[in-house]
Amino acid sequence: MGPRRLFIAGATGAVGKVLIPMADRHALPVVPHVRPKSASSLSHPNVVAIDLADAGLSAAMQGCTTVVQLIGTMKNRFAKGDTYETSDIGTTRQLVEAAKRAGVDHLVLLSSVLAGHPIGAYLEAKAKAEALVRESGLGFTIFRPAAFEDRGGDSMPVARAFTSFFGLTRYQPITLAELASALLHVAKERAPLGVALEGKTLWDVVQAASALR
Repeated sequence: MGPRRLFIAGATGAVGKVLIPMADRHALPVVPHVRPKSASSLSHPNVVAIDLADAGLSAAMQGCTTVVQLIGTMKNRFAKGDTYETSDIGTTRQLVEAAKRAGVDHLVLLSSVLAGHPIGAYLEAKAKAEALVRESGLGFTIFRPAAFEDRGGDSMPVARAFTSFFGLTRYQPITLAELASALLHVAKERAPLGVALEGKTLWDVVQAASALR
């Protein structure tokens, strides 16, 4: 397996803002993606500003081995025009199609805990995005974390202690640094493939990625 190069969709989100500097510190090449109207929000030598619907998206991915899909939305963003269909499902579809044309061999999708048993519109959207990745024909790894800390750095110590005490590994909150390092580890190793990481399997990867934090 040759050197890895990551196309990061959702580079300006909470996870992307931790993942990209972490990758730079470890000399793991990344191509952060931003929408044209957000081009000024991220300073990086490899940043690509392009709409995902643009026919040039696959060209922007040339030379990348991996697409890391971090884009998603929440109900509180619907007033700004976001929907699950456009932000979770639609962007995943666009990225999958472009990745196949660009010769990418690994898709990493940030999903959500319980997307394997979806109840409600949010989890149903995550499940549909997962299906697009699973059916792409490309190697894939899906992440299903529970809640993760917000931009302010709140690591939710009470919730973490509660879930740990009662053995609720699947629902244990994850810090942004833990999640970013796990994503980078999987993208760097291109493994494990064909799995949805949730609960113990996710935390095993977090542990394996500790050196990246």
